[in-house]
Amino acid sequence: MEPKTKIVAEEGKQEILITREFDLPLELLFKAYTEAEIVEQWMGTRVLKLENKRHGGYQFETTDPKGNKHGFNGVIHEFSPERRISRTFEMENSPFGIQLEFLEFEALSEDTSRLNMQVVYRSVELRDQMLRMPFAQGINMAHNRLQDIAAKLK
Repeated sequence: MEPKTKIVAEEGKQEILITREFDLPLELLFKAYTEAEIVEQWMGTRVLKLENKRHGGYQFETTDPKGNKHGFNGVIHEFSPERRISRTFEMENSPFGIQLEFLEFEALSEDTSRLNMQVVYRSVELRDQMLRMPFAQGINMAHNRLQDIAAKLK
């Protein structure tokens, strides 16, 4: 089965473009990214902080199978309800450094929507290193969970 989340990574560029169409109204897709209770379910993480506003921040924590805690966090630079979120993303204690994420939410119909993401890394090498990990598989799995969990909220 072909993954529903599409990933484009052009050779020599520092970015990844991610696109996914959801069988969800725009409002529900946006809530899945901005309401802590929903984020925790589809991301499988604990939300420690989620300030959905310009200059707000977020902090999430996950626990691996060995019981080790891993954090990731960022600052929200632009927050336009049901339209756009621009933010930084940092995985603590990892070699990837800070990346920029531009999320754009788009209504396709009354019951469907699209998420377009542009993720920018500090270097092409860091971007390529991320792509060598099971990145595509992970984001597809997460988006599938988002679809399933948010659909139950309709």
